[in-house]
Amino acid sequence: MTVLEATITLEYDDKKTAAAIATAVSPENSIKPPGLFISTFIRNKSVVTRIRAEEKMSMFISTIDDLLFSIATAEKTSLLIKKAI
Repeated sequence: MTVLEATITLEYDDKKTAAAIATAVSPENSIKPPGLFISTFIRNKSVVTRIRAEEKMSMFISTIDDLLFSIATAEKTSLLIKKAI
């Protein structure tokens, strides 16, 4: 069996921003087709996501793509909120 694994770590300026980003993408953790494992958590000022896919390279790549798109959207939203305050 082929197992594909990735750990993506993104560091932010403060814990509050990291928590907001992690919370925004955490629903991704609950959407798991068979053979896909994903976990997102906060470590200090960083958001860490671990992805593991069994067998399917296409599922692995699309999961990473979806995650990064979700994170980019959350970052843009966070920036707009900070500017508005």
